[in-house]
Amino acid sequence: MDFEQIKFEKMDGVGIITLNRPESRNALTSQMVEEIGEAIEACEKPDVRAVLLTGAGHGFCSGADVKLVLESLEERGPEGLQQYIRTLADALHNKVVLRLRRLEKPVLGGINGVAAGAGFSLALGCDIRMAATSAQFLMAYANIGAPADGGSTYLLPRLVGSGRAMSLYLASQPTSATAALEMGLVTQVVDAAVLPRHAMEAAVRLAHGPTLAYARVKALFNQSWGNDLATQLNAETDTFAEISQTADFQEGIKAFAERRQARFEGK
Repeated sequence: MDFEQIKFEKMDGVGIITLNRPESRNALTSQMVEEIGEAIEACEKPDVRAVLLTGAGHGFCSGADVKLVLESLEERGPEGLQQYIRTLADALHNKVVLRLRRLEKPVLGGINGVAAGAGFSLALGCDIRMAATSAQFLMAYANIGAPADGGSTYLLPRLVGSGRAMSLYLASQPTSATAALEMGLVTQVVDAAVLPRHAMEAAVRLAHGPTLAYARVKALFNQSWGNDLATQLNAETDTFAEISQTADFQEGIKAFAERRQARFEGK
């Protein structure tokens, strides 16, 4: 599968998606969004058991390419700009964010640098995030008079609370990796030089884990926001009963009883 603005490879059960416009800190274009969506779709295949999403160079993703937004305004006027924004946002939301959240694989974000605007939202779409010490998180939208998108108005309040989420939007100032760790935006901070190795090792561990259970718990977490407690408890019961029929669960029980490491195969 050939891409121009991202890199995609499979290694040790991990689908590695690398945003690859380092000269712009991996700013999003329509083409890049399409390519990310195609890579996520490729990760739905059985040979991928976990996903690592990261950026090339010194940035994770600086958001939408503002130069292209400005070009759209200058060449096509306000109506053309509106259409450009709608098309880009629709693609980002439906082909990337929703696919990440619905993907039945754990997704690790390796945040190697600045994650701003839609890049911040893209990081939020991952299940867990590991950041370099040099990483920064910035909503940025208010700085250009824009509302937030990319699912950030849904995902961010659920991670850090509605008050802090609104504060991050209103301030639109960089948040350090350390501060992001303290507020729960990321789960681990490591030195930038070792982030690629640490992130890949973590993704491989996920790929070797009970991926069927991971997928079901991800789905349970996703649906919990719209359920009352009784409905969620019933969903947990149904899910546990379903998983009990899998070879992975039965292997896990046997391994626990035999005091050995379980060998999960996603079956």
